[in-house]
Amino acid sequence: MTTTSPDITTDWVALARQVGESLRPEVADRDHSGEFSRTAFEMLRVTGLSAALVPTEFGGGDATHREMGEILRELGRHDPSTAVAFAMHTHLVAAQVWRHNHGINAAPLFGRVVNGAILISTGAADWVGSSGHAEQVDGGYRVHARKAPASGVEAGTVLVTSFRWDDAPEGPHVLHCAIPVDAPGVRIEKTWDTLGLRASGSHTVIFDDVFVPDAAVSLLRRADTWPPLLNVVMGAAMPLVMAAYLGIADGAVDLAAALVADRADAPTFQLAGEMVNAHTTAADLIDAMFTGSGNLHFDNTDSYASLTLSRKTAAADALINTVRLAIETVGGLGYSRACELEMRYRDVHGCLFHPLPRAKQTRFTGRVLLGHTPIG
Repeated sequence: MTTTSPDITTDWVALARQVGESLRPEVADRDHSGEFSRTAFEMLRVTGLSAALVPTEFGGGDATHREMGEILRELGRHDPSTAVAFAMHTHLVAAQVWRHNHGINAAPLFGRVVNGAILISTGAADWVGSSGHAEQVDGGYRVHARKAPASGVEAGTVLVTSFRWDDAPEGPHVLHCAIPVDAPGVRIEKTWDTLGLRASGSHTVIFDDVFVPDAAVSLLRRADTWPPLLNVVMGAAMPLVMAAYLGIADGAVDLAAALVADRADAPTFQLAGEMVNAHTTAADLIDAMFTGSGNLHFDNTDSYASLTLSRKTAAADALINTVRLAIETVGGLGYSRACELEMRYRDVHGCLFHPLPRAKQTRFTGRVLLGHTPIG
């Protein structure tokens, strides 16, 4: 399905708000049921939001990295699960924009996205060593794996993934590739049943003897060495992912302010002020992540990835504190399942689990600061 391609004057936030407002009435029901919204992703396709980051010369919307963050932030105000799942598609497109900006051909993937493809990442739990099993055969590889989480996979068309090849001639390697969701041997197992982001459709993908042709392999690298590719992924992805969570916190602040608007007691004023401090800290950190990216022209260095990840951890703390303080400001109602703040408090905790969780991030950052490789 071909998307609508907005011109470069598009008001991206207004378009995201239109989509978000249309989805809002069903958010509570989907939070209870855990049902993913295919309708949401169809709207993201037909409005051109799924191709917003693609440069105009390839038929996309030519949105900046920061503008894509504003789209995700606005969606997060209305539909947290959809916003976070959509961030997984957009960060893969952003990495390709970085490649394009550095003279690497990204036209084939851009073409898929402009024609309606939704990209699904399986990389969150793979990290450097990857998982699964690949064996070389004539013309390519046969792969076997269980990959989770794969956010939005029910609406996906292309899986961007990797597999461990332990029997490579020069020792264990990892192959990176793109596989159609409807390829023979690929199936979805609905395993996502969580505390928060319940409607993000972050299920498990099964690869059962799937053939990957040599032409589909974009990178073959050593499994035990830090790959520069991940510096690019961190710099492209983390600002977008955290922007979606900032939208979740925005909605919590707005709701808390509306619920206590008629109060004039000292504790409410104090708690509201503390909430604003935490919210401002989170917003400033995420803004710094976009500033540092230079609209996806940043340098591929360990130190840049380290700085991005450090900001991500600090922003996660501030975001969670923002929503906690929103509940405390409101009082007992905020702790009730009848109040949307309760859902947002569960949802915002998802930011802890994106690469890298705190303990892994601090070790990464400490190693880079002291002159070591990021892993070891």
